[in-house]
Amino acid sequence: MLTVTCASLSGGQGKTTTALFLGRSLAARGKRVLMIDADPQSSLSFYLGCELSSEQATLLEVLKKEVDVVDSLWNLDDRLALIPADDALDSAQDFLATSGMGAIVLRRRLSPLQDQFDFCVIDAPPQRSQLCMTSVGAADQLLIPAEASSKGLNSLLRTLDLVAEMSEVEAFQGQILGILPFRDRWLGRTQAKQSQKSLESMQEVAAGHPILPSILESEQFKKAIDQGVSLAALGYADLEYPFRTILEKLGC
Repeated sequence: MLTVTCASLSGGQGKTTTALFLGRSLAARGKRVLMIDADPQSSLSFYLGCELSSEQATLLEVLKKEVDVVDSLWNLDDRLALIPADDALDSAQDFLATSGMGAIVLRRRLSPLQDQFDFCVIDAPPQRSQLCMTSVGAADQLLIPAEASSKGLNSLLRTLDLVAEMSEVEAFQGQILGILPFRDRWLGRTQAKQSQKSLESMQEVAAGHPILPSILESEQFKKAIDQGVSLAALGYADLEYPFRTILEKLGC
């Protein structure tokens, strides 16, 4: 199982959108995919239609080792499963902080699933927190979505700093798959000046890490999420190009 974490240290950067469409795209290619909602806001769980019962285990119980990880899986279909979250996940912060190995806890908890799935896609929270660090620490490949704006550039810088710090102490042993510009705005065939300037700045600070094709600003993403369908099903297959590029980099 190859684990891909979507992480960026600010809200509104496209982490959940990226995780959702990437996971579904991998499953559509016939891959067995585990998705993990590591954000207490639990947007990924909501978008995937997960309605938690009192008996359903979540990522919180997995991290605390109160349940076997296999018993936490919410099977969406034959190829797609989810370890969900709810707002109680925030209480895992103290557990991870006092464990003495918070950054590698999730990696260890997932080890029994190595042969059950081809890919794991993790939606990390936007804060520089124990939950974020254990999500990054679990990654073989890291995707950094960043809005094509000054806020997105700042988020990218902070995320790269975190990755560098974790790499120095070997808490992150994976690779950066790429930086994924989000909400790249075009007016017809002309890129908005703010987007153009932001992408140029991202290139300058990327430190040699690849800048992937942008996720364009479009209401079709929201429609696809709300309807639970692909962009291609809505007639907008061209908007899937960034995800096709990611799949190619992952060997799919």
